[in-house]
Amino acid sequence: MKSHYPKNGRVILHIDCNAYFASVEIANDPSLEGKPVVVSGNTKRNGMAIAVNYVAREYGISTTMPLWEAKQKCPNLIVKQSQFDLYRETSSQIFQYLSSISPLMEPASIDEAYLDITDAWELGTPMEIAERIRTEVLERFKIPVSIGISTCKVLSKMASDMQKPLGITVLRKRDIPSVIWPLPVNELHGCGKKTSEKMNNMGIYTIKDLAKADNYKLETTLGKNGLLLKNWANGIDERPVDKDAAYDYKSIGNTTTLEKFSSEEITLVEVLEKLSKSVSKRLSNKRVVGGTIQITIRYAEDFKTITRSRKLPNPTSDQNEIFHYAILLFKKNWSGDLVRLLGISLHQIEKQKDSTKQLDLFSFEEDASKFEKKEPLTKAIASLKEKFGDQTIRTGYDLLDNQKRDFKTGFNATDSGN
Repeated sequence: MKSHYPKNGRVILHIDCNAYFASVEIANDPSLEGKPVVVSGNTKRNGMAIAVNYVAREYGISTTMPLWEAKQKCPNLIVKQSQFDLYRETSSQIFQYLSSISPLMEPASIDEAYLDITDAWELGTPMEIAERIRTEVLERFKIPVSIGISTCKVLSKMASDMQKPLGITVLRKRDIPSVIWPLPVNELHGCGKKTSEKMNNMGIYTIKDLAKADNYKLETTLGKNGLLLKNWANGIDERPVDKDAAYDYKSIGNTTTLEKFSSEEITLVEVLEKLSKSVSKRLSNKRVVGGTIQITIRYAEDFKTITRSRKLPNPTSDQNEIFHYAILLFKKNWSGDLVRLLGISLHQIEKQKDSTKQLDLFSFEEDASKFEKKEPLTKAIASLKEKFGDQTIRTGYDLLDNQKRDFKTGFNATDSGN
């Protein structure tokens, strides 16, 4: 397989989720499959389409179109209220999957990512890896993606836009003169409206014109950005795929659709426990913590979805703390009806090293390297237990275990929240 990879170059994929917000809505409500769907932040007549699936596009509906106009074009149009927390959680799950293919994964936005597979040759050829990603994202998450394959970020991004939906496009450097250069300069990734207007005033109308433009004139008119765009027009882009860009999350979470819809407390608590473990692991892997927890409950009968959140006493990535507060939120807000989907997410994300944590008797666990610093506290707790008994001071984990047992057996656990 190594023969399919360049000896000195890179292989970069750009994965782009197609009609993302609408695709997530359809994935979570399969009855929408094959129907015209748009997503809007305001579902009233004066609202605007912010996402349009491909069926709706066949009626001439496009993003930013007013809903009243869209409904004139398609009277049976289905308008869904936007659910950004759900979209973020779904993208986080997709990004986590992509990281399993290669650790060099960089989210570029909520619905697209770069993946450096230069050293992933044991998984197959670049085309085989791309086909695997397209198939598995569709099977696991019900989200269609298009994929660009090239030697750098800018070319892979442009390649992924060439075949939608579900397309895979290979763009080699030798293809640039015939495929990229004839395009209008505003179609070069990174070349916005104002920049392209300035280029037009300079006599630069196509990407080829930019690729051949005079460096001095470009830098005089556009600064260093002009020279950067010229390099991109020639397929020169040395930017690495930066896995640390994954820190740029507004939230990290996980949702799951129950295989069998349930109103059994024990079953639902066990699902929340698994979700807590998953979210905790992802936070820890990224070395971040969250300051606010949110749960999502979707009911089976009417697909009604509610989200409820609360600020945590301290930013955390701890599984037990996440589970504890998720149970409190669930206990307060679950109606008792049949549940279709549950989710947990943490918001107000920050790096662990930037987070400050209050030290008290119930949150004293630190990294092993800091054992000496916590030794006086450990000795004090041991002394109190020896004098007054083991139940005098108990860890959050012990309390959580009791709360879980109480919840499962039908007794009310004490809610310490307001």
